[in-house]
Amino acid sequence: MTSFAWRVTGTSPVHVRTVLMAHGVTRTFLKRVKFHGGVVSLDGREVRVIEMAQPGQVVGLTLPPEPTNPHVSPSFKPLAILYEDDHFLVVNKPAGMASVPSHIYSEDTLANRVKGHLMTIQAPSTVTHIVTRLDRETSGVVIFAKHHFAHSVLDKQLKLKTLDKRYIAVATGAFSTTHLVIEAPIGRADGSFVKRTVRPDGRQAKTELWVRAKSKSASLLALKLHTGRTHQIRVHCESVGHPLIGDWLYGRQTNPWIPRQALHCARVSFYEPFIDRQITCFAPLPADMASVIEHEILN
Repeated sequence: MTSFAWRVTGTSPVHVRTVLMAHGVTRTFLKRVKFHGGVVSLDGREVRVIEMAQPGQVVGLTLPPEPTNPHVSPSFKPLAILYEDDHFLVVNKPAGMASVPSHIYSEDTLANRVKGHLMTIQAPSTVTHIVTRLDRETSGVVIFAKHHFAHSVLDKQLKLKTLDKRYIAVATGAFSTTHLVIEAPIGRADGSFVKRTVRPDGRQAKTELWVRAKSKSASLLALKLHTGRTHQIRVHCESVGHPLIGDWLYGRQTNPWIPRQALHCARVSFYEPFIDRQITCFAPLPADMASVIEHEILN
C-alpha cells in the first residue's frame, strides 16, 4: 500500500488532522481512510486524527487498498505519455478515442490503455483515476491520478480553479472581437441525452477565448475553461453564433480538412504537491487541426 509521512514543524502542538489537511488531505478523503482500511499514525503508532502532534513528530498516512475495477480491461496498445511520476500520469489522447469505457466503447479507451500501462510498470494500484476527460472526438491532454489521494488533490484544484486547462479551436465565421468571456449556464437540451444547450436553469459555466487569427470564414481561437461542463466550449461557441468547424452536434460535420470538431486540449498546468512542483504539459497539434488551420485560416 502507498504511504506518506510528514514531520510536524513550528513550535506549538497541532492536531494530526491539521497536519494532514495542510498537505492536501480533504475531510472527504479522511472519511475514506477511516472506513476503508487506511491508517493514520504518529511516530509509527496508529492514532485518531484528533490526537495532538508535537513539533518534530512524524504524521503518517497509509492509503486504503483500492480493489481493481473488473469492468475496465487492460489494453497494451501505445500510450502517448507527456508526464509521469509516482502519483500522476499525463497523456495525449488522440481524436476518435473515448476517455473511459462505456457500453459502446468498452475495450480500447484511454482508461484501458492506462490500466495496461500501470500493469506493465507494476504500479501499486491499477485503478484508473481520470481527473480531466475529453469528448471522444477532441484530442489533447488528459490527466490521470495513480491513487485516490492524488485524485482528491486535483479535484480540489479543479474546484479552486487553480488547475489550468487551455484549448485551441477553429470556429466558423469571423469573430468581431479579439477577446470574449462567455458566462452562460449549460444544461441538457430537451429531448436529448447527449446534446447540451444554454438554458437559465443550467449549471453555471464560464469560457474565456482569444481570437488569434481569422479569415472571412473562420476564426482560430485560444480558450481557457473556468468551469468544466459537458461540451462546454462547443455549446458556448455555438451560443454566440460561431460553432466549431466539423462539429456534427452543434454545427455542421462536413469539412474537407477535418472529420471531427476542430478542438484540441493543448496545455494543462497543475501543482504537484508530492514533489512541490508546478507541472505544465503540452500536447502537439495533431495533423488534422494543422490542416484545417492552414486551409481555413491561412489561405
